[in-house]
Formats: sequence, C-alpha cells, structure tokens
Amino acid sequence: MTDTQTLDAGVVADYLCDKIEGFSGPIEVEKFQVGQSNPTFLLKTPAKNFVLRRKPPGILLKSAHAVDREFRVQSALAGSDVPVAKMYHLCEDDDVIGSMFYVMDHVNGRNHTMPTMPDEDNAMRTGVIGEMNRVLAALHDVNIDAVGLSDYGPPGNYFERQIGRWSKQYRASETDNVPAMNSLMSMLAEQMPADDGQRTLVHGDYRIDNMMFAKDGPECLAVLDWELSTTGHPYADLAAVIMQWQMPSTSEGRGLQGIDRAALGLPTDGEFIGAYCKRRGIGEIDNFGFYLAFNFFRMAAIIQGVLKRALDGNASNPERGKQMGQYVPVFANAGLQALQEG
Repeated sequence: MTDTQTLDAGVVADYLCDKIEGFSGPIEVEKFQVGQSNPTFLLKTPAKNFVLRRKPPGILLKSAHAVDREFRVQSALAGSDVPVAKMYHLCEDDDVIGSMFYVMDHVNGRNHTMPTMPDEDNAMRTGVIGEMNRVLAALHDVNIDAVGLSDYGPPGNYFERQIGRWSKQYRASETDNVPAMNSLMSMLAEQMPADDGQRTLVHGDYRIDNMMFAKDGPECLAVLDWELSTTGHPYADLAAVIMQWQMPSTSEGRGLQGIDRAALGLPTDGEFIGAYCKRRGIGEIDNFGFYLAFNFFRMAAIIQGVLKRALDGNASNPERGKQMGQYVPVFANAGLQALQEG
C-alpha cells in the first residue's frame, strides 16, 4: 500500500531551500484531513507557513490529479478579480517525494464547511454568500486570452466532452452496477443542449468549502482546489452551487435541504441565480435542470473514483472514501430528478 499520509520533512526542506527564495528549515509537516483527491500538507517554517499539494502516488486514472494544471491556473489568476493563493514552485520530478507537487502560500483565513454557517449571524451569512456570487461572476468574466489560458481546455461543446470524459472515468472505476447512474448517463447524452458558444474559465468544484474568507468579514481571500478547472461553460459552475445546496444539511451532505433560508439570511436558488445573471449582464437561463443534473452526474462519478482509490489503498483518506462511496446512487437519482423537473 502506498503511503499518502506523510512527507519526509528533511527531503522537502532540502529541496525547497534551493527553489523558493527565503525558504529555510527546519519544517514541521501536518496533513490536512479534508479533501479526497490530492493529498495536501501544511509546511510550518520558522519564517512563515506554506502549503504543499501533491499528486497521489500509484496507478491513477488518466488526466486525473493534475496538480500542474492547478499550479498553472492559479498562477495565471494572480492579480485578477478572482482571489487565489500565491504560487511558489511546481516540482515535476517524481523522484523528490514520489509524485509531482506544488507549493503555495498558506492563506490565513476562515473556511466555512457548511453553507448554513452556524457560528455566524445573518449579516455575515448574507455577506459571505454575496461574495461567493461576486467571485463566481468575476471568474466567468476573466479574459482567458489575456491571462494566457486560451489553450487551458479544448474548444467545442463543453458538456459533450465532460459527459464523455466522466462516463469513461466512471466505467474505469466502477465497482458495482448502479442502474440509476446508467440511466442518468444515457439521458444526459440524449437531452444535451446545443452549444451556445459560451466559453469561459470554469472552476469545476465551486462551493463554499473550497474558499477561504477573511477572519473578521465576508471577503474571499482565495478560491482553492482547482483540480477540475478548465475552459468550458459557465453554467456548470453556477449549477454546482445549487446542486450543493440541494443536499441534506448534515456534515456529509453540507447542503441546505429543509433549511428556512430567509430566517438565516440566505438566498433562494432563484435569488442567487438572478444575482449572478445581473452581475454578468445576461438574461434568464433556460433548461437549468440539465446543468443541475450534469453536476449530480459528475459528482457521482467523482465519488465512485474516490471509492475505487480507497479500495485500492491509495486514497488521501481511505476510510472516509469508503463511506462516501455509498452516495453514488444518491447523486445519480438526484440527477434523474433534476432532469425530470427541468
């Protein structure tokens, strides 16, 4: 079994001293337990803290865990209206620690794991969700040519290629037959809307727990976890937010299902979508159910990959990965419902 839980502090310190100006040891290493894809570590040095994010060792699905793409997109967004952590170094030499990795700044802020933000008052909740909306609109307004990302993803119908890609990924990591997933993949292919020509930078996993906020306010300090980012259709990111909110309001679901949003200062789905459209100067979005169903499908495929890695022994958090695996049919059925309701 490949160890993804530890790093050799001495090896990392010796390597980075020659790569990052002002970096010096000794260092302490702590692994972040959140996240299932690319193992992430806090590096504590006498001067300041850094974060190291690595590709998991072992046999991996093709095109998955592309930490080099994460490094590239965040480097390109430096100085834009989309807040990102400062990038320091990308190591493409697998021999250093066993797999490719990059080092970025440690953003000292707050991470809200639940959209209900139980420890905040209504004004803060309203402000944070408003900031989440602003950053999403800013992300989709980035001029990909100007920041050097015009080749960051292939041209053409984003949903067609994404459904094709994730269907292949799902089949490659399939451990059980899930009838709802089979039906969802077929229906998405049948109901795919025509390409409307929109092509922007997309995050691919845009949600509140992938963002860092100021400790004393709603300001977003950094958007994290860019592994699924590419150029594509902006409605995929927008629908990802709504998908997350439709999940149960539990530590596993991290959604808003059954929550009295008005009582907490939180917007309805329609209000969030409307604010986004106003910020971007676009009209009402047709066929939103398709975009929502697409996100449920992709999340089911991602979770299936997590389960497979957990069973194979190279997941970032194997036990949690096995627990998450039971949600594949839950997401697939939610996707079917979204398609039926439009």
